Amino acid sequence: MKIKVYPLLKPIFFCALLSIAFGCKKDPAKDLPEKKANDSIVSENKDADLKPVGPAPEWGKNIKPEMAVVIEKLVSLGGKPIETLDAKEARLQPTPTDAVMAVMKDHNMTMPLPLCDTIGKDIPVTGGKTHIRIYTPKAGKAPFPVVVYYHGGGFVIANINVYNGGAQGLCEQTGAIVVSVEYPKGPEKKFPAAHNVAFDAYQWVLNNAASFNGNPAKIAVAGESAGGNLAANVSMMARDKKIMVPLYAVLVYPVANNNMNAESYTKYAMAKPLNKAMMGWFVKNYLANEAQAADPRISLVKANLAGFPPTLIIGAEIDPLQTEGKLLADKLKAANVDTEYKLYDGVTHEFFGMAAVVPQAKDAQGLAAKKLKSALGL
Repeated sequence: MKIKVYPLLKPIFFCALLSIAFGCKKDPAKDLPEKKANDSIVSENKDADLKPVGPAPEWGKNIKPEMAVVIEKLVSLGGKPIETLDAKEARLQPTPTDAVMAVMKDHNMTMPLPLCDTIGKDIPVTGGKTHIRIYTPKAGKAPFPVVVYYHGGGFVIANINVYNGGAQGLCEQTGAIVVSVEYPKGPEKKFPAAHNVAFDAYQWVLNNAASFNGNPAKIAVAGESAGGNLAANVSMMARDKKIMVPLYAVLVYPVANNNMNAESYTKYAMAKPLNKAMMGWFVKNYLANEAQAADPRISLVKANLAGFPPTLIIGAEIDPLQTEGKLLADKLKAANVDTEYKLYDGVTHEFFGMAAVVPQAKDAQGLAAKKLKSALGL
């Protein structure tokens, strides 16, 4: 039986089959149409009945069935533990996105018509250039508000292809343009390289939004995991440099503290796809030394949060980062920032981009879109 769903990106699956690490090769010299990145992830999945084969894992006894199916598939893809590899090897391992695509293939899930067009572009940043992907709604009237989006991966692995699900979901559900930003990673480029490029890209969007039918007066930021940290830093840097602060921020399970003895780190130390050992590995690869983990740009809960834009923080229950996400929400509220915190039970880190198969991801994207639309006047 074929089931209509809101799937992720076909090219990611094809790239995985070709063993191209985290995305297809592109010519960096010119603007690139990325039309295959158009598959809609909005259509409702009402018919799929996804049930795990085995029992719930010890680290996630209350894991939702659809989430468990994705995790089982990820394990079956045979990836090596990230924390045992060097960065180049780690970038070759199967990703949660690969697992979602494999689940979709197993259940004959079909791709609906696209709702967003995409184009790739290289833009100037500190140290050279970086790549962005611009998602533009097929419907609606220009100029569109813009959401600048930052992907996850611990500042070391992954890219905009791996995190297409979150970026495209926000484009399709908000009716805004989404600009997904690539950035340099450790250990090749150490802290604060990613942070500086993230801000450079935000400034580029402010200055060039009109060139891709965006409205420079209506800009928000969003990010997942390490990207949530980058989105927060962009807001603080804009405040400090006295340029336009984003109108809203969506931070999805952001990296926000340096306490690896926090409650969720202990409770979910062995979770998948993110565990405590991996977080230590990310720190080692992106930071020059462990002391830098206390820098307020990494440990956001130590930062001056006054003047931060209204914020939604989305947390996953089965996630070492759960505790620090909630703590950041509390710190923002203490700084008189309009803040909403939503914890999704029974799901793991990385769930947000899995709207193709995980109902909680669809709900989380809908909540983020609702907040963004309100802030951006949509």
